[in-house]
Amino acid sequence: MKKRFALAVAVFTALFSVFVSASGYTEDFDVPGAEAVAAVGMLSDLDCASAILIEAKTGAVLYEQEPDAPRRPASITKIMTLLLIVEAVEDGKLALADTVTASAAASKMGGSQIYLKEHEQMTVDELLKAIAVVSANDACVAMAEHMAGSEEAFVALMNEKAAKLGMKNTHFENCCGLDADGHLTTARDIATMSAALLSHDLIRNYSTVWMDSLRGGKFGLTNTNKLVRFYDGATGLKTGSTSLAGNCVSASAKRGETEYIAVVMGAKTSDARFNEAKKLLDYGFANFELVKLDTASEPVDVAVKGGVLKTVPASIKGESRAVLEKGKASSVVREITTDEYVTAPVDKGQTVGEAVYTLDGEEIARLPVVAVDAVPKAGFFFYFGELWKVFTA
Repeated sequence: MKKRFALAVAVFTALFSVFVSASGYTEDFDVPGAEAVAAVGMLSDLDCASAILIEAKTGAVLYEQEPDAPRRPASITKIMTLLLIVEAVEDGKLALADTVTASAAASKMGGSQIYLKEHEQMTVDELLKAIAVVSANDACVAMAEHMAGSEEAFVALMNEKAAKLGMKNTHFENCCGLDADGHLTTARDIATMSAALLSHDLIRNYSTVWMDSLRGGKFGLTNTNKLVRFYDGATGLKTGSTSLAGNCVSASAKRGETEYIAVVMGAKTSDARFNEAKKLLDYGFANFELVKLDTASEPVDVAVKGGVLKTVPASIKGESRAVLEKGKASSVVREITTDEYVTAPVDKGQTVGEAVYTLDGEEIARLPVVAVDAVPKAGFFFYFGELWKVFTA
């Protein structure tokens, strides 16, 4: 009996010491976003001033040529105009059936247009179509004034959105892309806003249209982007050309789950921009694929200090995709690491480690490993219960 009592005292002392010292500390992990990482592929220089090829979902860069050189974007500017319109529709601030009345300023726009007359009315749906299909400057100004009160106020929103998207080398002076001092962007920034626009499925109802009409069929529309008609899987997106900007295009195409965006700026001819964009898209589809990384695994146990349980099961949270060279998916290596221990209380979903994915020794993604269950902090009655088990054993 004395030995049993001595053992009980020792156990109680040890448990109580753990209880007193438990601090509730939980180590924070700085887990980067699981963005795909892909090597820049080898492709000969293109016949243009700047170019870039990215995968739309991950932003993985597969080719670049002077991607950060500021240049005049011409009507590719309208990608940002379209983005603000589409977001307003999806947020409920605009309806496709809303009526827009053209102002005198809108009716006097030159360049590509649908020849709006002052006080002429069209729906948001019709003007979206006019901008996306035939790059109508007058439709852009009409929408800008309808949404923000003036083109100037709308352009301020464009620049604000560009900053939010991380478009560091972009500044807009107008909503349609006519040449203006200081109206500049880059191939990389265009790819960024193109990906943002393509994340809204609504735009595909317009950017994939080859031919349509307005005014009850009296005014025909043919897409300025020839790739929409002639490139397999084309999803858009926008052309542009002025004497100072040269010929530009942001061309997107999707096959299966993979969608690429090819931006070409400063090509000498219209045909050259389409040919170079096609080369980029062909290169992407021929050499790379979008792969969903494997997150399936048995839960791992992580030690818990000062909790009602000694361990907590943990598993990988979320999912990640990466753009890899074709045939490389089977070579991806996953390594799961966890904390040596966590201190109670442990919350369900609390990060307790990470899964790192590598290919040929290079990290391509990482995901957090989180606690599957909650583990409360052990209190006096828990330790008393443990003591009682010793006495009654």
